[in-house]
Amino acid sequence: MKALFLASLLMAADAFAKDGKHLFILAGQSNMYYVNPKESFTPAVEAKFGKEHIIVVKNARVSRPIRHWDESWRPTEGQDPETIGDQYAHLLRVTKRAIAGQKLKSVTLLWMQGESDAQQGLGEFYAASFKRVLVQLKQDLGIATLNFVIARISDFDLSNAKFPHWTKLREVQMALADEDENGAWFDTDDLNDGLTRRGKEISNGLHYSAKGYKTLGARFAKQAIALLER
Repeated sequence: MKALFLASLLMAADAFAKDGKHLFILAGQSNMYYVNPKESFTPAVEAKFGKEHIIVVKNARVSRPIRHWDESWRPTEGQDPETIGDQYAHLLRVTKRAIAGQKLKSVTLLWMQGESDAQQGLGEFYAASFKRVLVQLKQDLGIATLNFVIARISDFDLSNAKFPHWTKLREVQMALADEDENGAWFDTDDLNDGLTRRGKEISNGLHYSAKGYKTLGARFAKQAIALLER
């Protein structure tokens, strides 16, 4: 009887895997805010998995350090405690609305954020904070595994002249992905040159070119697909 029960559980799990959808959550601050998933991200994952097998959610805001997603952040001097986790709460509402009544086969977080933390010199807190965000999502979505892809912040300030923890953030982001079997990161150093969507010429900008945002979406899709194929 026990063997029969275990077999039925395995069959149910297999059916769930076949019927479930791949959820992709695009989150972060301004360089994610300006991404249009329909340009390159969504078409790529639809081509791979089929339109009926994916859910794409995007929720981003400009000028947001990671504490806006980390519900367990401990405020330091000058930080408004009311902003702690506020963006995460909004992200969770949007995500739960999108997946209501549907089974999930996988969940992947696509993360483009960190510039504000680099500017505010908060690099030493970033790794622990990001890990807490991952734990939050797993708990709140009721999942055991969460893939994530980090777009490493660009080469905007490699001298750390304007943003004192710029290179530190780059190193932390690479380490976060390299140390986690469910993580990946990619380079964005070539995305902040060229013409913006308004036709303005930029060179090594904080934000990306029109072509850069399209490429950003495509790279997110490529890395996400690679994680799911492991």
